Amino acid sequence: MNLRTENDIIALVQKDEWMMEILRTVSTLHLPDWWVCAGFIRSKIWDELHGFHERTATPDVDVIYFDKSNIEEDVEKRLEARLRDLQPHIPWSVKNEARMHLVDQAPPYLSSTDAMSKFPETATALGLTLDDDYHVRLAAPCGIADAIQMKVRPTPFFAQSAERLSYYEQRIARKNWKQRWPLIQVFDQA
Repeated sequence: MNLRTENDIIALVQKDEWMMEILRTVSTLHLPDWWVCAGFIRSKIWDELHGFHERTATPDVDVIYFDKSNIEEDVEKRLEARLRDLQPHIPWSVKNEARMHLVDQAPPYLSSTDAMSKFPETATALGLTLDDDYHVRLAAPCGIADAIQMKVRPTPFFAQSAERLSYYEQRIARKNWKQRWPLIQVFDQA
């Protein structure tokens, strides 16, 4: 499949029953401003562009939402437990982005999409959700170009700080994505 537009990515996801089941499962929680994001979608794009027939395993399935009314971490753990009850074979990770700025030592995030824009890499700053009619929606606050062109670079948020840029570089070295996806290009700067 040729990936050039957001609609191409959405079509790719809609053909993947495993991904659609993940999205339907998360939708049952009725979380405000929820998205399944990061490696869940980036890995699918890169697998497709590399012509892989088997899904690359992800260490976790990242679910984010935005709820200022309750920023207790134990709520996230209870939500993870509920998801595990529904799909125990999935390594769920749930985070309320209304509190994650405290963990990330950043200014408060305005929404889940705003938080995504502050993920380490532009190619990972992607999210999927289902609207009220169960149509797939894609959020790409840093655009889709880097993901579909297989370019790994820091988001503007990470590029503007030496400390965050150092974290980005350590993360890229630790992830070693080039071993799995040899066609990607890794950049030190935005």
